[in-house]
Amino acid sequence: VLSAKGWVRAAKGHEVNAEELNYRGGDEYFASVRGRTNELLSFVDSTGRSYSVTPHTLPSARSQGEPLTGRLKPPEGATFVGVAMGAAKSRLLLASSAGYGFVGRLEDMVTKNKAGKAFLNVPKGGVALPPFVFDSSGEEDVSDAYVAAATSAGHLLLFPLGELPEMSRGKGNKIISIPPARVQSREEFMLAVQVLKGADALVIHSGKRHLTLKGDDLKHYRGERGRRGNKLPRGFQKVDRIAVERS
Repeated sequence: VLSAKGWVRAAKGHEVNAEELNYRGGDEYFASVRGRTNELLSFVDSTGRSYSVTPHTLPSARSQGEPLTGRLKPPEGATFVGVAMGAAKSRLLLASSAGYGFVGRLEDMVTKNKAGKAFLNVPKGGVALPPFVFDSSGEEDVSDAYVAAATSAGHLLLFPLGELPEMSRGKGNKIISIPPARVQSREEFMLAVQVLKGADALVIHSGKRHLTLKGDDLKHYRGERGRRGNKLPRGFQKVDRIAVERS
Protein backbone atom coordinates (compact mmCIF):
# COMPACT_ATOMS: atom_id res chain seq x y z
CA VAL A 1 0.00 0.00 0.00
CA LEU A 2 1.46 3.35 -1.06
CA SER A 3 0.23 6.65 0.35
CA ALA A 4 0.06 9.96 -1.49
CA LYS A 5 3.13 11.21 0.38
CA GLY A 6 5.19 8.12 -0.38
CA TRP A 7 4.75 6.02 2.78
CA VAL A 8 4.63 2.27 2.23
CA ARG A 9 3.41 -0.81 4.16
CA ALA A 10 2.12 -4.32 3.50
CA ALA A 11 -1.00 -6.15 4.65
CA LYS A 12 -1.41 -9.91 4.75
CA GLY A 13 -4.53 -11.25 3.09
CA HIS A 14 -6.26 -10.02 -0.07
CA GLU A 15 -9.47 -9.04 1.70
CA VAL A 16 -7.84 -5.88 3.10
CA ASN A 17 -9.40 -2.59 1.94
CA ALA A 18 -6.34 -0.38 1.50
CA GLU A 19 -8.37 2.81 1.16
CA GLU A 20 -9.87 2.33 4.63
CA LEU A 21 -6.54 1.96 6.44
CA ASN A 22 -5.44 4.62 8.90
CA TYR A 23 -3.23 7.31 7.34
CA ARG A 24 -1.05 10.01 8.85
CA GLY A 25 -2.50 13.50 9.16
CA GLY A 26 -2.45 15.24 5.78
CA ASP A 27 -1.78 11.96 3.96
CA GLU A 28 -4.14 9.58 2.15
CA TYR A 29 -4.39 6.41 0.08
CA PHE A 30 -2.64 6.57 -3.31
CA ALA A 31 -2.09 3.08 -4.77
CA SER A 32 -1.94 -0.61 -3.88
CA VAL A 33 -1.18 -3.95 -5.53
CA ARG A 34 -1.91 -7.55 -4.64
CA GLY A 35 0.61 -10.34 -4.86
CA ARG A 36 2.65 -12.95 -3.03
CA THR A 37 5.62 -12.17 -0.82
CA ASN A 38 7.94 -14.11 -3.16
CA GLU A 39 6.95 -12.08 -6.24
CA LEU A 40 8.67 -9.02 -7.65
CA LEU A 41 7.71 -5.58 -6.35
CA SER A 42 8.70 -2.41 -8.19
CA PHE A 43 7.96 1.28 -7.78
CA VAL A 44 8.13 3.93 -10.51
CA ASP A 45 8.86 7.61 -9.96
CA SER A 46 7.78 10.63 -11.98
CA THR A 47 11.07 10.69 -13.93
CA GLY A 48 10.53 7.10 -15.17
CA ARG A 49 13.06 5.39 -12.88
CA SER A 50 12.16 1.99 -11.40
CA TYR A 51 13.06 0.72 -7.93
CA SER A 52 12.88 -2.74 -6.37
CA VAL A 53 11.82 -3.62 -2.83
CA THR A 54 11.58 -7.06 -1.22
CA PRO A 55 7.90 -7.41 -0.21
CA HIS A 56 8.38 -9.35 3.03
CA THR A 57 10.62 -6.60 4.46
CA LEU A 58 7.90 -3.94 4.39
CA PRO A 59 6.32 -2.76 7.67
CA SER A 60 2.91 -4.10 8.68
CA ALA A 61 -0.27 -2.33 7.62
CA ARG A 62 -1.18 -2.21 11.31
CA SER A 63 1.33 0.65 11.47
CA GLN A 64 1.30 3.76 9.27
CA GLY A 65 4.30 2.40 7.39
CA GLU A 66 7.56 4.09 6.56
CA PRO A 67 8.69 6.60 3.90
CA LEU A 68 9.98 4.95 0.72
CA THR A 69 12.72 7.57 0.64
CA GLY A 70 14.19 5.86 3.72
CA ARG A 71 14.99 2.85 1.50
CA LEU A 72 15.36 4.47 -1.91
CA LYS A 73 17.08 7.54 -3.33
CA PRO A 74 15.00 9.09 -6.11
CA PRO A 75 16.21 12.26 -7.89
CA GLU A 76 15.48 15.55 -6.13
CA GLY A 77 11.92 16.66 -6.81
CA ALA A 78 10.77 13.25 -8.08
CA THR A 79 7.64 11.65 -6.63
CA PHE A 80 6.49 8.03 -6.70
CA VAL A 81 3.70 7.61 -9.24
CA GLY A 82 2.88 3.91 -9.05
CA VAL A 83 3.68 0.37 -8.06
CA ALA A 84 3.66 -3.02 -9.82
CA MET A 85 3.85 -6.54 -8.44
CA GLY A 86 3.74 -10.02 -9.91
CA ALA A 87 5.67 -12.84 -11.53
CA ALA A 88 8.93 -12.02 -13.31
CA LYS A 89 7.41 -12.43 -16.79
CA SER A 90 4.36 -10.24 -16.02
CA ARG A 91 3.67 -7.84 -18.86
CA LEU A 92 2.79 -4.24 -18.14
CA LEU A 93 2.10 -1.02 -19.96
CA LEU A 94 4.55 1.82 -19.26
CA ALA A 95 3.71 5.32 -20.47
CA SER A 96 4.38 9.01 -19.93
CA SER A 97 1.96 11.93 -19.90
CA ALA A 98 3.68 13.13 -23.10
CA GLY A 99 1.76 10.37 -24.89
CA TYR A 100 4.49 7.73 -25.44
CA GLY A 101 4.82 4.21 -24.05
CA PHE A 102 5.68 0.55 -24.49
CA VAL A 103 4.99 -2.93 -23.16
CA GLY A 104 7.57 -4.13 -20.64
CA ARG A 105 8.26 -7.06 -18.35
CA LEU A 106 8.36 -6.75 -14.58
CA GLU A 107 11.73 -8.53 -14.47
CA ASP A 108 13.28 -5.71 -16.53
CA MET A 109 12.37 -3.19 -13.80
CA VAL A 110 14.42 -5.00 -11.15
CA THR A 111 17.50 -3.29 -9.73
CA LYS A 112 19.60 -3.49 -6.57
CA ASN A 113 20.51 0.17 -6.89
CA LYS A 114 18.84 2.40 -4.28
CA ALA A 115 18.91 5.19 -6.85
CA GLY A 116 16.84 3.00 -9.17
CA LYS A 117 17.39 2.43 -12.89
CA ALA A 118 16.36 4.42 -15.94
CA PHE A 119 13.43 2.45 -17.31
CA LEU A 120 10.97 4.80 -19.02
CA ASN A 121 12.41 7.79 -20.89
CA VAL A 122 10.09 10.73 -20.23
CA PRO A 123 10.00 13.55 -22.83
CA LYS A 124 10.36 17.18 -21.71
CA GLY A 125 7.25 18.47 -19.96
CA GLY A 126 5.97 14.97 -19.20
CA VAL A 127 5.89 12.69 -16.17
CA ALA A 128 5.68 8.92 -15.89
CA LEU A 129 2.19 7.46 -15.43
CA PRO A 130 1.43 4.56 -13.08
CA PRO A 131 2.52 1.19 -14.55
CA PHE A 132 -0.42 -1.01 -15.55
CA VAL A 133 -0.03 -4.80 -15.28
CA PHE A 134 -2.35 -6.45 -17.81
CA ASP A 135 -0.87 -9.96 -17.93
CA SER A 136 0.17 -11.28 -14.52
CA SER A 137 1.55 -14.58 -15.88
CA GLY A 138 3.26 -13.29 -19.01
CA GLU A 139 1.51 -15.99 -21.01
CA GLU A 140 -2.06 -14.73 -21.43
CA ASP A 141 -3.62 -14.41 -24.88
CA VAL A 142 -3.96 -10.67 -25.43
CA SER A 143 -4.57 -10.82 -29.18
CA ASP A 144 -7.97 -9.16 -28.69
CA ALA A 145 -6.70 -6.51 -26.26
CA TYR A 146 -6.87 -2.77 -26.84
CA VAL A 147 -5.02 0.17 -25.32
CA ALA A 148 -7.31 2.98 -24.14
CA ALA A 149 -5.66 6.39 -23.75
CA ALA A 150 -7.32 9.58 -22.50
CA THR A 151 -5.99 13.14 -22.51
CA SER A 152 -6.73 16.01 -20.16
CA ALA A 153 -8.59 17.75 -23.02
CA GLY A 154 -11.09 14.91 -23.28
CA HIS A 155 -9.72 12.98 -26.26
CA LEU A 156 -10.04 9.17 -26.10
CA LEU A 157 -8.31 6.70 -28.42
CA LEU A 158 -8.46 2.89 -28.56
CA PHE A 159 -6.05 0.84 -30.66
CA PRO A 160 -4.86 -2.80 -30.68
CA LEU A 161 -2.30 -3.57 -27.97
CA GLY A 162 -0.22 -5.39 -30.61
CA GLU A 163 0.63 -2.00 -32.19
CA LEU A 164 2.85 -1.15 -29.20
CA PRO A 165 6.39 -2.58 -29.08
CA GLU A 166 7.70 -4.77 -26.25
CA MET A 167 10.90 -3.22 -24.88
CA SER A 168 13.21 -3.64 -21.90
CA ARG A 169 13.49 0.15 -21.48
CA GLY A 170 13.12 3.35 -23.49
CA LYS A 171 10.69 6.06 -24.53
CA GLY A 172 8.38 3.79 -26.47
CA ASN A 173 6.15 4.72 -29.40
CA LYS A 174 3.53 7.43 -29.69
CA ILE A 175 0.29 6.26 -28.10
CA ILE A 176 -1.92 9.29 -28.69
CA SER A 177 -1.17 12.50 -30.58
CA ILE A 178 -0.76 15.63 -28.45
CA PRO A 179 0.97 18.73 -29.88
CA PRO A 180 4.44 18.90 -28.20
CA ALA A 181 3.97 22.57 -27.30
CA ARG A 182 0.80 21.70 -25.38
CA VAL A 183 2.66 18.93 -23.53
CA GLN A 184 5.57 21.18 -22.56
CA SER A 185 3.23 23.90 -21.28
CA ARG A 186 1.09 21.24 -19.51
CA GLU A 187 -1.86 22.67 -21.46
CA GLU A 188 -2.74 19.11 -22.47
CA PHE A 189 -1.30 15.74 -21.53
CA MET A 190 -2.15 12.04 -21.52
CA LEU A 191 -3.55 11.42 -18.07
CA ALA A 192 -4.33 7.71 -18.16
CA VAL A 193 -3.88 4.47 -20.10
CA GLN A 194 -5.58 1.12 -19.59
CA VAL A 195 -5.73 -2.23 -21.37
CA LEU A 196 -9.13 -3.71 -22.26
CA LYS A 197 -9.72 -7.32 -23.21
CA GLY A 198 -12.66 -9.04 -24.88
CA ALA A 199 -15.96 -7.61 -23.69
CA ASP A 200 -14.51 -5.34 -20.98
CA ALA A 201 -16.11 -1.94 -20.45
CA LEU A 202 -14.28 1.36 -19.96
CA VAL A 203 -15.45 3.68 -17.19
CA ILE A 204 -14.70 7.40 -17.55
CA HIS A 205 -14.66 9.28 -14.24
CA SER A 206 -15.28 13.02 -14.35
CA GLY A 207 -15.85 14.66 -10.98
CA LYS A 208 -18.67 12.80 -9.22
CA ARG A 209 -20.07 11.49 -12.52
CA HIS A 210 -18.99 8.49 -14.54
CA LEU A 211 -19.68 7.19 -18.04
CA THR A 212 -19.50 3.48 -18.95
CA LEU A 213 -18.50 2.69 -22.53
CA LYS A 214 -18.82 -0.82 -23.95
CA GLY A 215 -19.38 -2.64 -27.21
CA ASP A 216 -20.50 -0.29 -29.98
CA ASP A 217 -19.86 2.76 -27.76
CA LEU A 218 -16.14 1.97 -27.78
CA LYS A 219 -15.98 1.51 -31.56
CA HIS A 220 -16.41 5.27 -31.98
CA TYR A 221 -12.99 5.81 -30.35
CA ARG A 222 -11.03 3.12 -32.19
CA GLY A 223 -8.25 4.18 -34.52
CA GLU A 224 -4.59 3.70 -35.35
CA ARG A 225 -1.93 4.09 -32.69
CA GLY A 226 -0.61 7.66 -32.51
CA ARG A 227 -3.80 9.35 -33.75
CA ARG A 228 -5.71 12.11 -31.91
CA GLY A 229 -8.73 10.05 -30.95
CA ASN A 230 -12.26 11.43 -30.62
CA LYS A 231 -13.70 13.81 -28.08
CA LEU A 232 -15.69 12.35 -25.22
CA PRO A 233 -19.29 13.58 -24.74
CA ARG A 234 -19.83 16.96 -23.13
CA GLY A 235 -19.77 16.71 -19.38
CA PHE A 236 -17.06 14.02 -19.50
CA GLN A 237 -14.26 15.90 -21.27
CA LYS A 238 -12.61 16.87 -17.97
CA VAL A 239 -11.39 13.35 -17.23
CA ASP A 240 -10.12 12.55 -13.73
CA ARG A 241 -9.34 8.89 -14.37
CA ILE A 242 -10.37 5.86 -16.45
CA ALA A 243 -10.95 2.34 -15.20
CA VAL A 244 -11.65 -1.07 -16.71
CA GLU A 245 -14.79 -2.99 -15.76
CA ARG A 246 -14.05 -6.65 -16.36
CA SER A 247 -16.64 -8.66 -18.28
